[in-house]
Order: sequence, then C-alpha cells, then structure tokens
Amino acid sequence: MRLSTPVYQLKRRAKLLARDEKISLHAALDRIASQEGFAGWSLLAAQIAESSGETNILSRLCDGDIILLGARPGHGKTLLGLKLLLDAIRDGRRGIFFTLEYTEHETRQRIRSLQGETPGLGELVEIVTDDDICADYMIRHLDDAPRGTVAVIDYLQILDQRRTKPELSQQLAALQAFAEKAGIILAFISQIDRAYRPDEKPLPGMQDIRLPNRFDTGIFSKACFLHEGKARFQVIA
Repeated sequence: MRLSTPVYQLKRRAKLLARDEKISLHAALDRIASQEGFAGWSLLAAQIAESSGETNILSRLCDGDIILLGARPGHGKTLLGLKLLLDAIRDGRRGIFFTLEYTEHETRQRIRSLQGETPGLGELVEIVTDDDICADYMIRHLDDAPRGTVAVIDYLQILDQRRTKPELSQQLAALQAFAEKAGIILAFISQIDRAYRPDEKPLPGMQDIRLPNRFDTGIFSKACFLHEGKARFQVIA
C-alpha cells in the first residue's frame, strides 16, 4: 500500500480541513482517506496495520501475558487490539474489549472493517463501555473467564482519571496478579508521549510511553509498537 504522503501529514491535513470547513475531525479524516482511495479512515488505518508485518501477535502470547500496544494517535494501535480480539475468536477463545474511549457502535464499525471474509465474526467480541471500568471491575467481569481469554483495555492512561479509583500503579499490580493466576491475556492500548521524535528513531519504545502517573513498566511481559505502517514486537525481560 502506498499513500501519497506519510500518515502524520495526512492527519495534519485532516485537522486543517476540520478547522477550515468547521466539520468534525472524524469527517475530515474520512474525506482525506477517500482521496487516498479508501472508503473511510478506519479502512486506511486497518490497511496500514495489516501491512506492518507484526500484526499477527496472538501466536506469540502465552496465558497470563500482559502486552502493551503503543503508538501515537492514528497509527493503528486500537485496530491492532481489535485484530487481536478477532484472532482470539477465530482460535475459539473468549475476546473482550474494555473501552472508556469509544461507544459500542463505534467499536462495532471498526471491527467490521477488520473481519474480512468472515461476516458476523466480530459480533462474538464482547464490548464493555461502562464508565466504572477499572481494575476491580475488570477482575470481576473476567472472574469466570476460561484460561486463554484475551481482554483488550482501551486505554492505559485513562484508567485512573477518576479520583475515586485507585492509582494506576495499584490497578496494574492487581491486574498482573489476576492475569497470572487466571491465565488471562491482557493487552493495554497505550498512548506515546508527544516528546517521541520519529525523525530520531523510526519506532517508539517503552521509554516513550506517556506516563501522567508513574508506574513500573516492568509489569508488561511483551509489547508491540507501531508507527507509519511499521511495527516491532518485543519480549520484555
């Protein structure tokens, strides 16, 4: 797949278009995607993720793994998480998407752009959009889940935005202990700090995770970082 210009420049054009024509950023992104030959931005981003060569990650994961999926906005991290869930469903596993960012309708639309020639497959993905999502909530929801279940959390940095919830470090420690005991695979979608410079290195790394509240990144056993159609999967010692 070849784009007329890098993704970050397409996003910049969309932001200018949204501002100049007073339309939503979502509508502007879709218009830019149509100029590149795609029906919508989600399809363009899905194609970028698919062409990265590192998107089939389920086979690299073990029961109890906690993986981080990191990228700047618009580079395919959410779509990678949804693809992981679809792969889990294909493998006969339970797949759950916990999101504090998207509605169920928006998520279903994104899933449909990824399910390919298996219509209806995405309907088997559970989507949880409750405002009370936190570590305790997810642990209760997953309490009876079979080993090998895959849960994707969208997204890491939003988990502790409410003052009534425990600190992020405490939530992650609880989830790590639960995942190891129950054999559940947890995948956290994560933002990358704005200080990341793609002109200095092609892909972000663990040191580039946005950390509004500090926590031990050593809780992650694996990670996958994406940028501009490239991806790198790594095992974290």
